[in-house]
Amino acid sequence: MTSFSYQLYSSREFPPIEDTLAMLKGMGYEEVEGYGGVYSDPAAMKAALDRNGLKMTSGHFGLDMLENEPDKVLNIARTTGMKAIFCPHIGPDQRPTNAAGWSEFGRRVEKAGEPYVKAGFTFGWHNHDFELRPLADGSVPLALMLDAAPSLAWEGDIAWVVRGGADPVDWIKRYGDRLAAIHVKDIAPHGEKKDEDGWDDVGHGTMPWNAIWAAVKNTPASIFVMEHDKPNDHERFARRSIEAAKKF
Repeated sequence: MTSFSYQLYSSREFPPIEDTLAMLKGMGYEEVEGYGGVYSDPAAMKAALDRNGLKMTSGHFGLDMLENEPDKVLNIARTTGMKAIFCPHIGPDQRPTNAAGWSEFGRRVEKAGEPYVKAGFTFGWHNHDFELRPLADGSVPLALMLDAAPSLAWEGDIAWVVRGGADPVDWIKRYGDRLAAIHVKDIAPHGEKKDEDGWDDVGHGTMPWNAIWAAVKNTPASIFVMEHDKPNDHERFARRSIEAAKKF
């Protein structure tokens, strides 16, 4: 049976984290994915994970921290027991505007990951929608990044692929050999769930998850992370999502 992880960012508005961890374990989650908001005391975080029988298999770290504070990143990752490190985002003011720029950015991220790969971690990029939107010349930023940086793994946020206007199954087939992890999330029907930024509980929205899951099974991806960017009830999201995902 597939082991599911949970991006703790989904529960950022529902403290304390100890209660969230207990809730997740009770629902059948075995792993969690960290983000900046939970790294202030790595040893305490690891103790809380141990108390609740969970593993922090992966974590998100900003590019600035990855490039400039590798020792700090490594300490957090090692202390919490991570296997994979992902760079999750870049602000609009830092995004390249042409194909050459995106290729160079891919190489920059790949270089930023060198200390972590050397230390034995999987290292990759987590996409949003902007990397899937074609440039003026028709090229696609995510493809430019992955093609220019052959050692860079991909944490595929499949719902953001859809929001970027792309076909998720096609992308999984094209770059599936680069997939180390995926974000399992769903999109509400058009115009619905506006108070939750248009996201939905996994299996209750418009994403063709059965077809997507069939494609993912043919990839090396081994980390499957539930995420909702803005749930108004994290217990409902976590519970309904794992119930649905177990049936994929």
